[in-house]
Amino acid sequence: MNPEEIVHAYDKGERDLQPLLDKMGWKTWLGVAELGIVMGSEITEFLRPKLSPAELRVLELVEARIEGVLNIEMIEQALDVVRDPETRDLTLEGRLRMERGLVNFELNNIDEAREDLAWAETRLKSVAKASRDHDISLLNKAAFHIAIDENMMALHVHGEISRHAGHAHETIAISRIQAARIMIGFGHLFDAARNSFNSHAHAIIAGQTDLAVEAGAIFVEISADFIDEEAEPFADQVAKSGPRSIGEDAPTLKVHPEDIYGVLTWCIENTTNGFGGEERPDLRALMILAKKLKKTELFKNLLANPDQVEDAMLAALCASASSGEVTKIWTDRVTDIMTLKE
Repeated sequence: MNPEEIVHAYDKGERDLQPLLDKMGWKTWLGVAELGIVMGSEITEFLRPKLSPAELRVLELVEARIEGVLNIEMIEQALDVVRDPETRDLTLEGRLRMERGLVNFELNNIDEAREDLAWAETRLKSVAKASRDHDISLLNKAAFHIAIDENMMALHVHGEISRHAGHAHETIAISRIQAARIMIGFGHLFDAARNSFNSHAHAIIAGQTDLAVEAGAIFVEISADFIDEEAEPFADQVAKSGPRSIGEDAPTLKVHPEDIYGVLTWCIENTTNGFGGEERPDLRALMILAKKLKKTELFKNLLANPDQVEDAMLAALCASASSGEVTKIWTDRVTDIMTLKE
């Protein structure tokens, strides 16, 4: 159960929503009401009477952020509400300090942003550890460090999002894909592969298909040059890996072909339905990987349907992956697409 399902249930006429919230394990309707705004659902108005005064002020800030009018003064006014003895909410105070930190960052007030984001994460860790708000505060704190080129600090924050501490699978997936990108930059390929592999797995559990495809593609790209028929299953390698002492070398990256082909196949089978769309970077990236691994047969349905492709770059990749008369068909398709665009 996830909040999107609650919104969909409401939009289909369901009004007894409390059992759905209980099943999800949430204690407040605020997150569902926020999602309702994003999804354009009337559930937000339905839920307003169920929100506390402090939650209503936070919801107003969410609306202001979406409208592009959120400012420090509005956040300060909301902080007055959550700090008032009659309406105090320690968790939402942490949430609002995080929001203030994000606005300060947007205003290039780096020191103020750093203080707010650190304060918010510490408060939320103490009163609502591994909650939705705490997870978001950790991800925002890590993103802040990346944005100001403090990648080691970002890795430290991602390291606090343990896979065994109750954090949401989606949070772990986002955290690990970001950690993988940092590790690639450092040249730590085993750790990059490990993190992207974990991101792929947790994204699947969370039902975040696009994220799972992206993380899986990163894992395949990293591992493609380290195929080893004698390698242990990569899941076992991940399970055995742990913190290393200073100066201790990382394990040598060796990946069994079944792991690589299995992840690549999953990603291809779970991309957006169909081959249409003027921009299909997902299919282009996976086609490049399939070509590199000499597994273009995984795209046999795509290669057999040139008329469905609207992305000229994708059509060109299909031409390069074909032979004989089929190559000419795809080359002609590239010409058709470019002519239509002109």
